[in-house]
Parts: sequence; structure tokens; C-alpha cells
Amino acid sequence: MFPSVREVLELDPVRNGAPRVVAGERGLDQAVRWVHSSEVSDIATLLRGGELILITGIGLPPDDAGLRRFITDLADVGACGLAVEMGRRYSQRLPAVMVRTAEELGFPLVELHRGTPFVLITQAVHGMIVDTQLAELRATAEIHQRFTDLSVEGAAPAEVVAQTAALVGAPVVLENLSRQVLAYDAAGGSAELLLANWESHSRAVQPPGRTGHDAEAGWLVTVVGARGQDWGRLLIRLPAAPATRHVILIERAASTLALVRLTRRDDVEQQTQTALLAALLRHTGPVDEVVVRARALGVPLERRHLIGVVIRPARAETAARALREAALTGLAGALDDGNAGILLALRSVEEEPDALRRLAVRIRALADGDVVVAAGEGAATPKEARRSLLEASQVAMSVRHAASGPGEVVRLADVGLPGLLHMLRDEPRLQTFVEQELGPLLAHDARHPREQLLGVLRIYLECGRNKSAAAEHSHLSRPAFYERLARIRRVLGADLDSVRVCLSLHVALLALDALRD
Repeated sequence: MFPSVREVLELDPVRNGAPRVVAGERGLDQAVRWVHSSEVSDIATLLRGGELILITGIGLPPDDAGLRRFITDLADVGACGLAVEMGRRYSQRLPAVMVRTAEELGFPLVELHRGTPFVLITQAVHGMIVDTQLAELRATAEIHQRFTDLSVEGAAPAEVVAQTAALVGAPVVLENLSRQVLAYDAAGGSAELLLANWESHSRAVQPPGRTGHDAEAGWLVTVVGARGQDWGRLLIRLPAAPATRHVILIERAASTLALVRLTRRDDVEQQTQTALLAALLRHTGPVDEVVVRARALGVPLERRHLIGVVIRPARAETAARALREAALTGLAGALDDGNAGILLALRSVEEEPDALRRLAVRIRALADGDVVVAAGEGAATPKEARRSLLEASQVAMSVRHAASGPGEVVRLADVGLPGLLHMLRDEPRLQTFVEQELGPLLAHDARHPREQLLGVLRIYLECGRNKSAAAEHSHLSRPAFYERLARIRRVLGADLDSVRVCLSLHVALLALDALRD
């Protein structure tokens, strides 16, 4: 909130005085809290620290011991510097004892070689301090408003972290208590460099207190938690000592993150994993970034055999718990329509059968009812993982009944023709085919709801065109059943004794079922 001595020396009223730093250059970055002009030799007794003193030197002691004591007293009370206007008491240079003492103490000592009204310097510095304080207050107000809005909106942790990075202009990392990264923003830098060996790097960052700055590591850190239960840390990379607004910012962001966790059903780690799965499935982020974030979360995706798994229906918490209880590594999160997804990360292809079986057993043990567990074909790289997840999703949606065995997993080879048609249900050409084959019959049933000839056709085809068996299965007399078949022939203009025609109609019926799912 205060300018440094170095910054004060750059102000026009000071520069007009032709300043020359003759000692204590290493102290030029001290903050100037105020400016005093006085000629009394015991001015140190009136100071509180952080003052820049302006004098002409007419009141300074005449002897070396007095001059040494004058400089030492100023440094001891925390004054940040002394500027002496030359020409009144000293014409060319300050006494060597003053210069030597100031240099020993690292106390900035400045000669002003042109006359300058001290009041102009005082006004300029004080105006600079007030402007800085006003800017600090505005920044603090913006911080509070920004995070209040995020709290009201129930923003995701990644958004809170992104807003924090935008406000501070530096990298920000949110981690859990195991030092796994839940969210981060590299502030335009390299995420790979930011998160490299994160766990070991983070454990070396040990600031004092719940909120503190580790000067050696260069991080401002605060603990994240609520109701006496801490669950993570928020870190901002700040090599220099933080300003007051930085402390306010990190603590306000941490309280927003704690509130987000309290108000949302799923925890922050679960939200992060859901976001990573969504990034893979919907291309909402680069695959390389997903790999970096997953690795920081403790889930390596490189040099792994990756398998997409979809559970229908299931919650993300169920999938995550099943993953843990099966002692498997992967990402687990929520998908659309009440389904959950898992991206298994296995060390080798040989682990696949046993891993899928164990996972399916745990899922069914934890599920509230019958569930479908579907898996896609394994992928060798993270870029191919999307294909495996999409295949698993398509297989899960195409299965009409859950498997009977607790360890059974449905794969693409198991879905058959109904499953294939279900995968193609959004294809306009399939919809056109259904209308061409069954459209007249569907329109007839809409006009004559009591007859429902579509059901008769379905029974006839499912009974292998055996009219006697179909009549018995439909609970109709043979004459009545034959009469309805004849009516279907007339409506469709189709030969129901033709194997080719009946095959086409049967496929159309299966496609209609897929469209209506």
C-alpha cells in the first residue's frame, strides 16, 4: 500500500532536486509510510517507523559522534531514509561519518544538489500514498463483490480458482490434504512446469499459521475448510512479500471454496474428475491439459491401458466408491441422464478382464437397483480414450436389460442387432427406413386404436412366421388372427410369406423400438 524509497526518488519534485544516493542503497526498497521535514537533532524520538526525513542539515550535531548517533537513531526507530538538501550546511558532500554509518546500517542516505521546496515533495509522496490506499480499497471491494457473486451462483472450484488467478495475476493451485491438485490456473504460464513433481514441491511449502507466506518457496498459502474440518490448501505463487489485498484475496477465495463444498452434494475432487471426463468426451479442453490435471490428481494416464466404462443408472459417488473398493486407478464422474462414467487406467492389457470383473462386482454391490455396466475397447493413449468412453456409452444405452451375473460387463460384441440399431437411432436414414416400412401401419393404428395391427405383426415375426403359434401367443382364434394378417398385407402392400420382406419388417420393428427408447 506504500511506495518504496526507490519509487519516491523517481517523483518529479524529487528528481528536480538532483538526488544522489550516497549510502544504504540496499534499503531503497523499504516502504515510505510518511514524509517528515524537521531540523531538530532528536527527531528520532518523534517517529513511529517508515518515515522519509527531509532536512537541510542546519540542526545537525557538529561532531562526528553526534552525526553517527543521529543516523543510528533514525535507523533504530525504523525510519526508511534521509534526504539532505545541499548548500545550507554542507556545500558539496555530506560528512564521511554520516555516509559510512548509513552504509553500515543499510540506511538510505540521499543528497539533493538543487534546492527544492520540501512541501512539493511531501505533497507528491502523500498524494501517492493516498492514491495507493484508495486503489487498495477499490481492489478489496472488487474482491469481496466478485467472490460474493461466485458464492451466490454456486460456482465450481475451477471457476473460483480462475477468478483468483485473474485478480492476482499469478498462478493459483487448489490441492487436497494429500497434495493432489483439485484445480489450478497457470495464469498464462506452463501448466506442465507449474504442476511438475507437485506433491513433493507442495510438501516443502510450510508457511506459518493458517494463512502465511513462505518466502523461501515463494507461495502465499491458506487452509481451506469449514465447520472445523479442513480439506485442502489454496496456494498463490508470490515470490515477494504479499500485499494486504493478496491476503484478503486468498482468504476470501478459500471461504468461497469452503462454501461451495458445503452447498454442493459432490465434493471438490468429484467435481474435478467429472470435469476431466467431460473434457475428454466433449472436447472442452486439450487432451494434454487433461493428462496434466489427472496426473496432479494422482491418476496417471500416460503409458497406461485406458478403458472407458459407463454405468446406467448410477451416481458419480457410487462409481468413485466402487473404483476405490476395487483397488483400481481411474477417473470417475457424472455423465448426462443420471449415468456415471469411469476411465480405468491399468498398467497392462492383461489386467483388463480381472479389473472389469472386480469393478462390476463392486458397482452392483453398491447400486440401489439393477444397473448396466458397459465397457468400450481399450485405448493405448489418452487421445484414444474418448473413443473408448463413447463406445461404452453407446453400448450402455443400447442394452435393454441388466446382466444377471454380478461381475458381467457388456461389450460391443454383446449388443447384437438391437444394440446396433440403438446406436444408430439418431441417424436420419434409419428413421426414414422405419417410416417407409411401417409408416402406413402406424398411421392405421393411430386411426383404429382398438386393432393395433403393429402388435400382431410383431408376434407373427417373433414366432418365426408360424401362424398357428402366433395366433395362440396373441390369444386370438386362427380365423381372427389370419384376418388381421390379411389386413396388414393390404395396409402395407407387403407379402408376409416372403422371407426377405419379413426380415425387412422385423428390422424396422427393432429400429422403432430403438427410436422409442
